Amino acid sequence: MTRQRLLIAGLLAVALALVAGLTLIPRLGRPEVLTGYIEGEPLYLAAPVAGRVTAMAVVRGQAVAAGARLFVVDPQQPASARDQAAAEVSAAQAQAVDARKGQRPAELAVLDANIAAAEAKARDAQALLRRVSILAAKGFESKAALDDARANAQAAEAAATAAKRQRDAAALGARTDQIRAADARVAQAQAGLNGAAARLGDVAPTAPEAARVEDVFFQQGEWAPANQPILSLLPDARIKLRVFVPERALSAYRIGTVVHFTCDGCAKGLSAKINYVAPRPEFTPPVIYSREARDRLVYLVEAQPSARLNPGQPVDVEPLK
Repeated sequence: MTRQRLLIAGLLAVALALVAGLTLIPRLGRPEVLTGYIEGEPLYLAAPVAGRVTAMAVVRGQAVAAGARLFVVDPQQPASARDQAAAEVSAAQAQAVDARKGQRPAELAVLDANIAAAEAKARDAQALLRRVSILAAKGFESKAALDDARANAQAAEAAATAAKRQRDAAALGARTDQIRAADARVAQAQAGLNGAAARLGDVAPTAPEAARVEDVFFQQGEWAPANQPILSLLPDARIKLRVFVPERALSAYRIGTVVHFTCDGCAKGLSAKINYVAPRPEFTPPVIYSREARDRLVYLVEAQPSARLNPGQPVDVEPLK
């Protein structure tokens, strides 16, 4: 009986040793790594006006270069606004040119007539002043009447002088205020034209940088509301590696530091440059949950990978010492 118990105990000890070996040996032979994943931040492109999608130049998953044509929303409305703004610029420029030419012959003739009338009135006032002066000297007119006649004569003379100056200024084209106002209308119209041209370009955007078309939300012929994303791009520069670093090792991770990582089916020697380190810790997120990592406080570190990878792809990052 005792022999059987000893045999059973020995078998249990061997089994426990075997389980411990199978559990610990792989861990001892496996290098320490940090588990992370690839994240992508897409760009959503839309048109500022509602309309029918008249052209769709890309498909989902297609790689596009910077400046590549993407889609066109019906340009009729912004094109009409652009043409109207261009016509307003032409009209304002014509008015500015006209303001610098001076008065037309017909307008000068009116001013000449005004001068003649003012001079005739001045002569009549001077003649009246002479008669009143003679009568006042003989005592037949009062001093007040003489003062009134003198004031009327001076006013008539001033009116004739002003009419002559107005005619001379018009003949020389020296209408400063009108020229300034015409130039301001030209600038206003040109600003409207620039805005209309920009809106016309917004209905047919191009790729802002090299990217891959992540998704297409509206196809050719469909009606797209204003400011509603029509497609999304995933630029190479907006794909990043995210890894969670334990607090004890955080000091080694600084912006600009290069980390090395591996992933299933990827090329060898991949690296990424750190461009963000979270200022606050957090519990290990479920996306990299493991029995070894649970309940640990970690810091998020983001890095720009040297090669294009697919968002959501898990990676193993070599820890920095």
